[in-house]
Amino acid sequence: VWLIRLPRVLLALAVGMALSVCGVVMQAIVQNPLADPYVLGISSGASLGATLAIMLGIGSFLGGNSVGVTAFIGAMIPSFAVIAIANMGGKATSAKLILAGMAVSAVCSAFSNFVIYITNDKNAATEVMKWSMGSLAGASWARVGVMLPVTLICVVIFWTQYRNLNLMLLGDEVGTDLHRLRTCYLIVASVMIGFAVYCAGVIGFVGLVIPHVVRILFGTDHRRLLPLSALLGASFLIWCDVACRVILKNSEMPIGVLVSIIGAPCFIYLLVRKSYGFGGSK
Repeated sequence: VWLIRLPRVLLALAVGMALSVCGVVMQAIVQNPLADPYVLGISSGASLGATLAIMLGIGSFLGGNSVGVTAFIGAMIPSFAVIAIANMGGKATSAKLILAGMAVSAVCSAFSNFVIYITNDKNAATEVMKWSMGSLAGASWARVGVMLPVTLICVVIFWTQYRNLNLMLLGDEVGTDLHRLRTCYLIVASVMIGFAVYCAGVIGFVGLVIPHVVRILFGTDHRRLLPLSALLGASFLIWCDVACRVILKNSEMPIGVLVSIIGAPCFIYLLVRKSYGFGGSK
């Protein structure tokens, strides 16, 4: 219980909170309801880092943490690259950020596929695919000791900024200079996602769906949206991890697969059943 179960529950809690809150923040920053924590190419960059570690042995001197550390670096570099590109030729806007993120994501995916193709190692390619689906099987107190404090601190920071996040949904025409705040929020969110990738691989869908579910049920004010998304995201990922261990006999389902299977139908049901608003007017 102490060495295996409890660290895994706490890691699921921290990762679920990080993904959900970053989803809320990213959707506000880029003013796009389809944005998720990986919208800035973080997912593709992390996959590229993991691919380089698994296929080419880069970072092997780090021992058992080589894949996680290189994935963390791969997640952070594209984030800062997107911010730099979006600020070229003027201040970064929501449209420039999402377009820069799409471009950087395409480049990282292309390089990752190129490395897999030239290496031609089927076993390593399978390992890359498994890692990209996400897993909490590597949970330990060391990882919890890193992930949980980072998540809690960043969530509190974002919670104190709920007024500015509400303003961001209204656009850059509200008369407030949101450029500097947008850049700061992106950096903090990228750090959270970088650590989540390091601890659990790439787990999609949580950061996209959980914020929308909370908006549908409780409204769009970030004062309530942020803490409720954190709680729901943590609970959702904990129970998904439990289900991953019991659905298949003598095997563990990748948590990213189960999250999508469960989350998508529930999200569609709530969407068609309830009236829904994305902006700050509701």
